Amino acid sequence: QVKLVESGGGLVQAGGSLRLSCAASGRTYNIDAMGWFRQAPGKERKFVAAVSGIGHNTHYADSVKGRFTISRDNAKNTVYLQMNSLKPEDTAVYYCAADLFFRATWVELTSEYDYWGQGTQVTVSS
Repeated sequence: QVKLVESGGGLVQAGGSLRLSCAASGRTYNIDAMGWFRQAPGKERKFVAAVSGIGHNTHYADSVKGRFTISRDNAKNTVYLQMNSLKPEDTAVYYCAADLFFRATWVELTSEYDYWGQGTQVTVSS
């Protein structure tokens, strides 16, 4: 089993920054890609960003490209999401996800990922 725990969420004013962390524990050796998704109230869970197993390749949703940066530290079994220039529309619960056998074609699909964290709330005020 793999457990994912997100942290770093909170309340921030528009234009501010937050850094989310996701720590993996348990049997983490076979984790390949990792990603971030978000879900606003009454909306579907949507893709935000993903990073490949080694950390050399990243992919972002158009809505966050240029503002958010995903990275990982495999020695610490942790993935990060640096969020800058935050907007009220970024308000959502942010979820970390891990994929045991990554297929790039399906990077934006929730069904691609095998494990999920409990989520952390990000609220951006105007």
